[in-house]
Amino acid sequence: MLPQSNREKEIFRVTWTGSIVNFALLFFKFVAGIVGHSAAMVADAVHSLSDFVTDIIVVAFVRISGKPEDEGHDYGHGKYETLATAIIGLILFFVGIGIMFNGAKSVFDTINGKPLATPSILALIVAALSILLKELLYRYTIHKAKGLNSQAMIANAWHHRSDAFSSIGTFIGIGGAICLGEQWRILDPLAAIVVSIFIMRVAVQLLKPCVDELLERSLPAETENIILEIIRSFPEVSEPHHLRTRRIGNHLAIEVHIRMNGNTPLAEAHSLASEVEKRLKYEFGKDTHIGIHMEPLK
Repeated sequence: MLPQSNREKEIFRVTWTGSIVNFALLFFKFVAGIVGHSAAMVADAVHSLSDFVTDIIVVAFVRISGKPEDEGHDYGHGKYETLATAIIGLILFFVGIGIMFNGAKSVFDTINGKPLATPSILALIVAALSILLKELLYRYTIHKAKGLNSQAMIANAWHHRSDAFSSIGTFIGIGGAICLGEQWRILDPLAAIVVSIFIMRVAVQLLKPCVDELLERSLPAETENIILEIIRSFPEVSEPHHLRTRRIGNHLAIEVHIRMNGNTPLAEAHSLASEVEKRLKYEFGKDTHIGIHMEPLK
């Protein structure tokens, strides 16, 4: 894993690349949506605006989360990145609601006889460009995020892909409205509604692990079993119990009680506990918080 300073620089570089693309896209989408008379494109532009805002959130919160532990944060600042991920999820969810509301309103107006303008070719071209650029941006960001182990970057990558999904729906709606005639113009706002469902689904998927972490949910059973297996691999140690685990941002926290021979000298017992800690950190990362309580065998 990269040192923290290098990790931050790489996250900033990737995120700013995305923000430049997002800013350019939201500008062209707003122009194409307004000039090209497309409600779906305007909704897509709003989604791109939310992408740009979340890029700024990632940059701000990753810098905070990278700070070492201090007097007021004994466990470091890792959960600031979790908070950033939750904020991104919430923004996505409410953007989805907004797009759905606007699309439903246009559909309702059409049913009641209010005519819709035919979207232009300009809106269709911008939608196609958005699909291409946002999918490329998703693949680039998710690749970097996994290498950097950044929850916020993974969330942001999915935000990019949700924008690509949004543009696919927009492309279909605009294309149908242009090619199929006046009676099919309703496809434009219908596309916006369908896209909004995808957006809200992604938002929920991002929010669930954040809520689990903020509510101190234990690590998955598979991870806890690995922890216990590592501890039991030391023949001098037995009966690991009272295992408590949780996630702190990108790092894990492990607290456990172990038993060993009560006649073991203190220095030897401490050395053994340090070896267990070293092995756990090798498996789960050097920044893993580990607390080991030693007890004599009964």
